[in-house]
Amino acid sequence: MNPDLKILIIGGYGTFGGRLVELLLDEPSLTLIIAGRSLDKAASYCQARRNGKAHLIPTALDRTGDFRLQLLQLKPDIVVDASGPFQDYGRNAYGLVEACIDRKIHYLDLADGSGFVEGITAYDQSAKSAGVFVLSGVSSFPVLTAAVAKKLSSGMAYVRSIRGGIAPSPYAGVGSNVIQAIAGYAGQKTSGTKAEKSGTAYPLTETMRYTIGPPGTRPLRNTLFSLVDVPDLKVLARLWPEAETIWIGAGPVPENLHRALIALAWLVRLGLVRTLLPLAPLMQYVVDHVRWGEHRGGMFVEIQGETADGQEITRSWHLLAEGRDGPMIPSMAVELIIRRIMAGHVIPPGARTALEDVTLDDYETLFRKRTIRTGFRQDVARAKKSLYHYILGAAWDDIAPEIRSMHDVFTSAEAEGMAEIHRGKSAGAKIIARVFGFPDAGADIPVRVNFVVGNDTETWTRTFARKSFSSMQYAGRGRDNCLLVERFGILTFAMALVWEENRLNLVLRNWRVLGVPLPLWLAPRSVSYESVEEGRFRFNVEISHRLTGLIVHYHGWLVRKM
Repeated sequence: MNPDLKILIIGGYGTFGGRLVELLLDEPSLTLIIAGRSLDKAASYCQARRNGKAHLIPTALDRTGDFRLQLLQLKPDIVVDASGPFQDYGRNAYGLVEACIDRKIHYLDLADGSGFVEGITAYDQSAKSAGVFVLSGVSSFPVLTAAVAKKLSSGMAYVRSIRGGIAPSPYAGVGSNVIQAIAGYAGQKTSGTKAEKSGTAYPLTETMRYTIGPPGTRPLRNTLFSLVDVPDLKVLARLWPEAETIWIGAGPVPENLHRALIALAWLVRLGLVRTLLPLAPLMQYVVDHVRWGEHRGGMFVEIQGETADGQEITRSWHLLAEGRDGPMIPSMAVELIIRRIMAGHVIPPGARTALEDVTLDDYETLFRKRTIRTGFRQDVARAKKSLYHYILGAAWDDIAPEIRSMHDVFTSAEAEGMAEIHRGKSAGAKIIARVFGFPDAGADIPVRVNFVVGNDTETWTRTFARKSFSSMQYAGRGRDNCLLVERFGILTFAMALVWEENRLNLVLRNWRVLGVPLPLWLAPRSVSYESVEEGRFRFNVEISHRLTGLIVHYHGWLVRKM
C-alpha cells in the first residue's frame, strides 16, 4: 500500500476518534478525513489542529445515507469507525462494513460491543475475496487484554481464570456513545459468558476490588471494579476454552458515584426499571462535571492457572498512566496498525478481531514514549523472598545493590552507622516525639538497627545512642495490596515502595488509627527515602504535621554487619 494514506475517521472529532487523530498528527504523509454528523464541528476541530503535520479534511457523514456513495466520493484507503455506540447500530449494523468490502476499502473499528465484534467474522470470506482487512474491536478491549493474557499464560498448562479491568482517570473524559452503551447494558441479562459460573451475568452488578501497581511505582488506590459487557468476555473464552472464569471490569472514580451507578443497575436487574438509557444525559453531565481524585489511571490483567507439574500459579500485568496519557491507550491499537502499514507491512485480508495483528511488544514501544509504566507480578510463597523483594517484585533487580543488601533479611540482621537528628520546636512536636520515643537532636549520633523476621513480618528496632524505638513492617493485603505496611503502636501506615531517580522512596498512601481509616490530609507528612552515596547505604526520614510543623528528621548512613 502507498505510504501516502487517506484515512476516513468516522467520529473523528469525538472522544476516541479525536485521540486517534492526536496520535497521528505528526505524520505528514497522512490525509485524515474528519467525519461526523456536524460539518461545523468537524471544521472547527480541524482548524484547531492546523499546525499538525497531517493534512486534515472536515466532512459531514450521514449514517442513514448511502455508505457506498459517500465512500465513492471521499475515496479513502482506510475507514476507521470510532463512533458508536455499536450496540445500537440496529438492523443495518454492518452497513458500513459491507460498503467498505464492496468498494475494496480496508476497515477498522474501536467497537466495544461484544455482539458486534463477534458478528464481524461473518464477513471473513467476502473480505478475503475483496483483498481487504476488516478488523473489529481494535482497542484496549479486547486487543490489549488478549495480548497481555497471551504473555501471562506462557508456560501454563492450564488456565483457570482470567480477570482484568480498566480504571480511568476521573479527568479522562468519556464520550456520549460510551455512556449510552453503559446505560444500555447496565443490569441487563448477558448470556453465554464465563463471568459467572451460571453463564448468565448482569453487568455493573457483579463487582470486585483490585489494586493496580506496576512494581516499583506508586500504585493506584485500591479500586472497586464492576463487570462490563465488552468483547473480551467471549473473545478470550475462544482463546482459552478451558478457563472457568473470564471477568472484565471498569473502575470509575469517584467511588461513591460508581456505587450509585451500581445501585441503579440493580434496579434493572431486579426488574424494577426496564433500562437506564433515559438517564444517559444525566450520567454524561455527572461524568463531565463531578471530578476529583488523582489524574492517573490504570489497567490490569490477572491469570490463574497451573504449570505442567500441577503447581498453582497467579500472574498479573499492571499498567499505570499519568495525566492525559492514559486516555490515549484505547486508540493506540489503531495507531499501531496504521503505522505498520505506513512502514510497508501487509495486513492479511479477512474479517476478524485484531488479536493477531497487535502484540504487547508493539504497545510497549508506544508506552515508552509517554508516562505509562507497566510491569508483571507473580505470586510466590512469601518465605522464598525477603519482605522488600516480595513487595517490589520485578523492580527488585533495578534497586541499587547496597539497598538490596540492607533489606535481604530472612531471619535477623544488624546494621550500624552514624546519624544526624533534628527535632521540632513546637510543644505538639515535642509531645509526639516523646510518645513515640524518637531520638534527641544531635550530630554524629551512633545508630544501630536490628531486623528480626517472624510470621511474615519484620520488626525494626532503631537505637540512636542509647534511645530506641521500634516498628513492625509487613506486606499489605486487601486494600493495602502492593504496599508496605508499618505499624507504630496504634498507628498504621501503608506506603508505596517507589524506585525513581536512584532512590527508594516510601510514599504514604493511607493510614489508620486503631484500625480505623482516616483521611490522608490528616496524616503526618513524611519524606522518607533510601539512597546510595559513595558506595554506602544512606537513609532519610523527615516527619512533620501541619499542626505541629517538624516533629523529627533523622538522616545518615548504615553498614550491615556480616
